[in-house]
Amino acid sequence: MSSRDQVTFQGALEVVESLPDSQQEDLIEIIRKRRLERRRESLAESIKEAQAEYARGECTHGSAADLMREIGE
Repeated sequence: MSSRDQVTFQGALEVVESLPDSQQEDLIEIIRKRRLERRRESLAESIKEAQAEYARGECTHGSAADLMREIGE
């Protein structure tokens, strides 16, 4: 999308508001599902990274109190 074709937030709202109610509801549901999927993908990537760090021995063990002590330092 070129800078000339970019839609402003207000412009997007106006386009959405011009849609029939049923299409607005469909759009809301599609956006919600896409956001959830992106969040799942992000969490899956974080888990893979954590597993790799653990496999490389880069993780430390401790209690929640140990963690809070470390954060406070």
